[in-house]
Amino acid sequence: MFKIPKYNHPDFEEKRFQFAPNVKVEKVTKEGVAPENYHVTSMYPEYFKINEKWILATESRMDCVPVIVEDEKIEMKEFRNLKVEDEVIVGRTEDASEGIYLYTNGFSEEEKEGDVFAFRSGRSRETAYTKDYKELFELLKHEKENGYIVWVLGPAVSFDYSSRKSMADLIENGYAHAVLAGNAVATHDIEGALFGTALGQDIYNQDSKPNGHYHHLDAINRARKAGSLERLVENGDVKNGIVHACIKNDVPMVLAGSIRDDGPLPSVIGNVYDSQERMRSHARRATTVICLATQLHTIATGNVTPSFTVIDGEVRPVYIYAVDVSEFVLNKLRDRGTLQGKTIVANIQDFLGKLRDKLVD
Repeated sequence: MFKIPKYNHPDFEEKRFQFAPNVKVEKVTKEGVAPENYHVTSMYPEYFKINEKWILATESRMDCVPVIVEDEKIEMKEFRNLKVEDEVIVGRTEDASEGIYLYTNGFSEEEKEGDVFAFRSGRSRETAYTKDYKELFELLKHEKENGYIVWVLGPAVSFDYSSRKSMADLIENGYAHAVLAGNAVATHDIEGALFGTALGQDIYNQDSKPNGHYHHLDAINRARKAGSLERLVENGDVKNGIVHACIKNDVPMVLAGSIRDDGPLPSVIGNVYDSQERMRSHARRATTVICLATQLHTIATGNVTPSFTVIDGEVRPVYIYAVDVSEFVLNKLRDRGTLQGKTIVANIQDFLGKLRDKLVD
């Protein structure tokens, strides 16, 4: 059975913590501009010494500025959200010497002994993923009732009959609490429901249909005529698929707009900062995030998702999985700072099929 690992707080009785100074702060003098020497956060737990007490910033995330509010509470803000008179923590060290401590070992287990040299220590198409799948099955069973599972979907999920149905089945059976995607995922999913195609190709046998290149635009047009995706489902036009499963099961679906979009569908968020805020609202609650075949959305989600969350006063890890057939995409994610993510090189159809067969009766 899956068990949440215990979090071990730093030992603040150590001299370096006892004799460390309180953090220094400087006030914002121009809206949206941080003071010089501002401190910037990562996805890891960070503690700040305020009024002689070490305080954990409970909603930390990458590339934000910590602001002290209500004496001993710390709020993370993007530069654009800084207001005049905000008290920003300053300091570039993270070893407690300026009252700032970055902590990366809270969930560490005892190190296993092993050879210094070993073959296949990385994660690639040659990696054996059997253990990863088993751990993910157990994790999702636990998170279904005890966590908040966020899926980040790329268009490939809706291009194939099997992967589309598997994803819908997982949503319908409680294994998704939010879905983050773009216009394309929802468009081709609706196209699949209306015409049985994705970008004009049959989603089962990949045969190109006559005038099939119109289908995704026809799907968008029909949705826009209905006025909303919810009404499109309520009207009975869309009877299956990912969008249908989300709407029928009250699973929020954040569709972030792009300069590449056709249409777009109603419900697609055109303002990039509004999209980011909506994505962040779910990343803040997330306990497990699974990103499938989408480089840009995966990097964006990784950047707004911390490595931990605090539930009922208890610190627990946030699990991030990134799945793609391309090793380059998965390595790019780590290069952009999402160091806590676990990567699986796999075809999305195969990956979702394994999950569905194991988790759905």
